[in-house]
Parts: sequence; structure tokens; C-alpha cells
Amino acid sequence: MRTRLDRQAQSALLFLLGATVLHAGLTDLHLRYVKAGLRPLLLLAGAVLIATAGATVWYEWRARAGGGGAGAASGHREPRISWLLALPVLALILVAPPALGSYSASHTGTALQEPLGFPELPAAGPLRMGVGEYAARAVYDEGRRLRDRPLTLTGFLTVDRSGRPYLVRMTLNCCAADAQPIKVALTGDLPPVLQPDTWLEVSGTYTPRRTKDPVNAGPVPYFQVTATKPVPAPRDPYENWNG
Repeated sequence: MRTRLDRQAQSALLFLLGATVLHAGLTDLHLRYVKAGLRPLLLLAGAVLIATAGATVWYEWRARAGGGGAGAASGHREPRISWLLALPVLALILVAPPALGSYSASHTGTALQEPLGFPELPAAGPLRMGVGEYAARAVYDEGRRLRDRPLTLTGFLTVDRSGRPYLVRMTLNCCAADAQPIKVALTGDLPPVLQPDTWLEVSGTYTPRRTKDPVNAGPVPYFQVTATKPVPAPRDPYENWNG
């Protein structure tokens, strides 16, 4: 006798999938898949899946109680291949994928684009900013408001074929599937050993020096490094910079 996926099993899978999506949305797990702004939609999707599972169980119980649903349900069971629906659920629970890193960055050209504008910055003093914001201001704003100011950036390291090091953050339009890197080339006081995928906090200053991305010839600004410090990967490894 072949095992079939009946309505109760379908409901169980729907409930498990909905609970998993809710778990991802309520924790930092969702940041490995989608941008932070999509969290409310994940929570809504999880709630809808759980409600659908509950409604399926209720309708099945009502049909059986009426005496006409048992035979109909047994005659329209789905093929056992439907159990494969459980695989992505188990994968989501058991295996949290790592954030995209140096391999993706070294094989993808910089996604830096000119923003519509730049938000105001404090008039003076040190600045801590994202890699994307620094790159955009350095390339498209000629480093105004950055010159002669202590700056701090955080990102992971990648190295191109010529040995040039970059500080990188991946940026998302929607989800990890469309992630693209924004790169800043590093010069100055760098560690003697550069290990790709190491997360660094780099301190230094703006420099007008630029280069071209070897993958797509996109603009890549330099950053003059005066100090580096290894840091843990941030809670949200992706960066969203759009000006």
C-alpha cells in the first residue's frame, strides 16, 4: 500500500511551513534571506499559512462529521512526491545559509549607482558610515563633507586577482538572490595578512584616488586606512544604501 499525502498531512505541512516562516520573521534568521524591511510581510505570510492549515483541518472535520467527506478525501489523495514540500521547511529549520561573502564579491562588479541626493552630515567631527554611503559620496559628491575628517567603515575583505584589497558590503534590492557588492579599495596601514571574508572596522580618511572594478569597470573609490580592527559579522550583514 503506497503512502499518500491526505488533507491532514497537507495541513500539517502548511502549519509547519507557516510556523517556520514566523520563526524566521521573529528572529534574525530572515536577514539571511530578505532585507529587513520585508519582515512584516514574512510575519503576515506565516500567519496566513497557519490560518489556512487550521481552516483545512476544520473543513475536513466538518466533511467527515457530515458523513460524506471520508470517501471523497481518500479518493483524492495527492501522490507521495508531495512530501517533497517538507524539504525546504526542513532546510530552513536545520541549515541557516551564510551571508554572501568574498567569493560573490570578487566575481560580481560593483553595484554603486549615483543616488538622488545625499542626507546632511554633521558639520565636523568623526563619522561612522556605511561602505555604500562612503563610496557614493566619494565618487558622486567628490568627497565633500568627508575631507580631513576621521572616518570609520565596517565591511568584509575581498582581494582581486592582482592582490588589491577591498572592503565590501553586499546590498539588497529585495532578497539575497539579487545581492550585489559595493566595494571600497583600501590603501595605507593594512594588516600584513589579508584574509578574505574577515570582517574589519577600518579607520582612516577620504582620498580622491579611484580605480575601476576589474569585473564591470564600475567606479571604486579608495579609502586611506590608518587603523584596522577585526570585528564580528554584524547582525544584519547586508547594507541598504540608496541615498
